[in-house]
Amino acid sequence: MGKNISFDVAALVLLAILLCSCYARKMTSGISNRIFLIITYISIAATVFDIAAVTLDNAHSANTIALYTAHSGYIVTHYLSAPLHLLFVISLTDTWHKLHKNKGFIVVLLVPFLAVMYAIAANAANQCLFSVENGYARGPWFGLMYVTTLFYIVIDVVYVIHYRRFFSPGKIVAIATVIPVGLAAMVVQMLFPHLLVEMFCGALCLLIISIGVQRPEDYIDSFTQLMKYSAYVDDMKRAYGNRKKVTVIMLNIGNYLSLLQMIGFDAVTGLLQDIAQRIREIDHLMKGEGDLYYLDNGRYRMVYYWKNRDKAEKIAQALNEELKRQTALNGMEISLEPFIVVAKCPEEVENFKMLSFFGTDFHKKYQYTGNVMRADDLYNKQQLDIQKNIDAIIERAIAEQSFQVYYQPIYSVAQRRFMSAEALIRLNDPQHGFISPEALIVAAEQNGTIHQIGAFVFEKVCQFIAGEEFAKLGLDYIEVNLSVSQIMNSNLPEVYLAIMDKYHVSPDKINLEITETAAAHSQKVMTENLDKLTKAGISFSLDDYGTGYSNIKRVIQLPLKIIKLDKSFADERNNPKMWIFLSNTVKMLKDMNMEIVVEGVETEEMASAFSDMNCDFIQGYFFSKPIPQNDFVEFIKKNANIA
Repeated sequence: MGKNISFDVAALVLLAILLCSCYARKMTSGISNRIFLIITYISIAATVFDIAAVTLDNAHSANTIALYTAHSGYIVTHYLSAPLHLLFVISLTDTWHKLHKNKGFIVVLLVPFLAVMYAIAANAANQCLFSVENGYARGPWFGLMYVTTLFYIVIDVVYVIHYRRFFSPGKIVAIATVIPVGLAAMVVQMLFPHLLVEMFCGALCLLIISIGVQRPEDYIDSFTQLMKYSAYVDDMKRAYGNRKKVTVIMLNIGNYLSLLQMIGFDAVTGLLQDIAQRIREIDHLMKGEGDLYYLDNGRYRMVYYWKNRDKAEKIAQALNEELKRQTALNGMEISLEPFIVVAKCPEEVENFKMLSFFGTDFHKKYQYTGNVMRADDLYNKQQLDIQKNIDAIIERAIAEQSFQVYYQPIYSVAQRRFMSAEALIRLNDPQHGFISPEALIVAAEQNGTIHQIGAFVFEKVCQFIAGEEFAKLGLDYIEVNLSVSQIMNSNLPEVYLAIMDKYHVSPDKINLEITETAAAHSQKVMTENLDKLTKAGISFSLDDYGTGYSNIKRVIQLPLKIIKLDKSFADERNNPKMWIFLSNTVKMLKDMNMEIVVEGVETEEMASAFSDMNCDFIQGYFFSKPIPQNDFVEFIKKNANIA
């Protein structure tokens, strides 16, 4: 009975469609994609050889050279699929560097392959695998191919199980499905040689991998055609997990948001594509062979491995010079601010979470110089370590009640004495030391603990006000900060009024500060909270006035008693234009019967200047930095001559 090539023809059609799909979906860059393409090409060649061999066999061809060539070509190309599939799995785990170091494992992988290649080479002389003189017939060593193929399948399974943390459940299912399909095809064809199902099942396996593993929508950014953020996260986590040394070029376009506002989304998208193309060209020109990514918001990454790590510095310099040149876009000359940092990982940045923290906003923390920067010059391990562990730090502080409330005195110009103070949160963690209030508040707002922390501070303030010592100090009130999240919390009035009632604190002893950021919101909840607390007798201050968020109409509508001028006014006191603006601002606010506090006053000269301007209160290091409660009490007593 002759062999039927129908399955082979179907496999050839399926493989051709799959190959076209790889190019159409741009799945051609990266080691795993390239190996997948090689497997596809090899499978097509194997299918063509199989069709040719079977056609010659069925025709009882006497051309032994053609028969031998066709069958040899099929055996070689078909056999390559198993070791290539193992290489594909290794590429997905990104463990080439480990493989390179483990010479013994390399030998174990090569021995079966070399044994089969030797048998194929020796077959012309001894027909150990097959013969074609009297029709195609398998030789005594033919089983060697099945045994070694099974060996590679077992290694596949072991490798996937060992490195399962690098695979999503979907990928594991896709790879695992390939194994029983391949084994079943091998058994069927071994037992029933006339059923040519191996190539068709192999094509099905590649299709399953293409759908379940090679998913461009998961890894390729549709605008720039570079790999996207999710691919960067997976690849870098895998590199760190494998202790693989890489060099990362981090590019953040510092004026991305400004460009977005100035030229619009469509034009910026074109600009991002242009930058991506320039990155590709420089990488190709300098033979970097890096993995190229676009994350978001004008942030790009270029990752280099092996010997190409040494090229990263020169590539970064070339990229910097290229991007500093003006770009013509829609008749305009666009200037970019390319912040570029080169980081050696893990030598300079020890884990991915720290790399991510550092890379997110280094363009906001450092002044643009136009030069390529090094991570070890900028990277503050202690601060990033705090950022990485901030949630655990806050959780521990809440559990152990280790927050402290500090007070900064506020001086009354008219009465020439300290009449109030601002309460400020402080945390000294036993493991990480002093935690900056900015990092603390931002993290607390993000993880929701700001409400617990805010209630803690408010209760400590109320305890202080209710004590006998406070009554002797002659202070009118204490200012307590409210974050945006707190002022948007519908339970805020009930919680704060209950605390005041618990300690019998009069509402005129409390002044709540809201920032300009909060004032810019017009949510119904915030308005209702302000109304409830104002009706209860609590006054409000607007903090950080002048930082750019103000909507004057909104500010006028709020029930504010005090406006606190941001310290930037004090910093620019010597700017004549700023002084004119400030003088008129103070006059306008005074005409609206609002009291004015100037923050950030650090010298006697500054204090005198703002006093002459008829500002009501002065706060800053000239008088005192924020200090613990006991020190604050002693400070007020000393300055008021209280025994």
